[in-house]
Amino acid sequence: MRRIVIMGAGGRDFHNFNVVYRGDEQTRVMAFTAAQIPGIDDRCYPAALAGGFYPDGIPIRPEAELAQIIAEHEIDDVVFAYSDVAYADVLHKAALVAAAGANFVLLGPDATMLWSTKPVVAVVAARTGCGKSQTSRRVAALLREAGLKVAMVRHPMPYGDLVAMRVQRFATQADIDASNPTIEEREEYEEPVRQGLIMYAGVDYEAILRQAETEADVIVWDGGNNDFSFFRPDLTITVIDPLRPGHELAYYPGEVNLRLADVVVVNKIDSATNDAVAQVIANVHAANPQATIIRAASPVVLAGDEPLVGKRVLVVEDGPTITHGGMPFGAGTVAAHHAGVAEFVDPRPVAVGSIAETYRKYPHIGAVLPAMGYGDAQLADLAATIEAAHCDVVVNGSPFAFANLVHVSVPVRDATYSLREIGSPNLAAVLTPWIDRWRPAT
Repeated sequence: MRRIVIMGAGGRDFHNFNVVYRGDEQTRVMAFTAAQIPGIDDRCYPAALAGGFYPDGIPIRPEAELAQIIAEHEIDDVVFAYSDVAYADVLHKAALVAAAGANFVLLGPDATMLWSTKPVVAVVAARTGCGKSQTSRRVAALLREAGLKVAMVRHPMPYGDLVAMRVQRFATQADIDASNPTIEEREEYEEPVRQGLIMYAGVDYEAILRQAETEADVIVWDGGNNDFSFFRPDLTITVIDPLRPGHELAYYPGEVNLRLADVVVVNKIDSATNDAVAQVIANVHAANPQATIIRAASPVVLAGDEPLVGKRVLVVEDGPTITHGGMPFGAGTVAAHHAGVAEFVDPRPVAVGSIAETYRKYPHIGAVLPAMGYGDAQLADLAATIEAAHCDVVVNGSPFAFANLVHVSVPVRDATYSLREIGSPNLAAVLTPWIDRWRPAT
């Protein structure tokens, strides 16, 4: 019997276990390790989800303890199961595992993708923060306009009660609120629900898929980070970012998505240089010459009419994009510049608690505030940092209603963004032959 550890970040790790190891008599998963997301270690993958071979569940331990775990349990295989990691860092982890005496394993799409009875469009990316969520919403809208019933299924963010989160269905804002979500979850669920879409997420993606199939003609997989789809797609759309040229070939598993793509959306060409756009397109041609390339912009709209010229502005940005996504700033900064802001308040010197720790962990972050909200304590730290910064206005570039959750004494202006294809082909043209095939017979 092989003894396994799964290295994860609260998502892909649980899926790989459920699909590959949960019912396997020849293996035992001795532990998960956790990284990237604060506060998800020192938990347990519960027996109710782990199955009959695991009556006590499976411990989740900090990744820093990996070598110790390998020695304690005489581990045979360590399965790497999280995303948006530079190749050098992946191999550093492989070296640690090998030096401790275990095999380093990467499970691929064939081993981990579930088959659906309905067509699947997978929207994935080369890096966190490329714009896949706005792309998946655009795809879902086009499918609905064609008369198809759509269910969106989001990559997991299981940071709470795992049993309660086994299958989640969100059709209203009340559904979202009732799940006691983190900021990251709100960022991904609120806008699709506002647009009238049904969003699924959770922990057990076999059960999620089977429920979604009961109410949809087409499933849209809304990817997370730069992970590949949990469902076997009929059509794969991969979003890449020319603000980070070369990253599409330098991060795992983003390059997998590039090579699997039927369609590559080169987003943010309104913000990138011509040379950067040319570089990423050349990389697409080299890695996947058969892919259809769509060029797109990501215009940002700032809510409200009051001018920001002369105001001291603090910008809040999407947390994952500027932490493990590696961006120093995001859409909020772009919106503030377009609004004529000249004085940006730097929150780093006055950051408190977990926010200060985030800056220490990710020193590349610029003079912006990451919207980290994985619990009440982090929300309180966000509010305290804003108050300590003595700004006049907060520009919120994270895709959730910040002011509804973080209460501060200064006004908050939301920056929203969407996908706008430029030229031909566009997503409507790409989807048309598939829509004709998928439309239910009358």
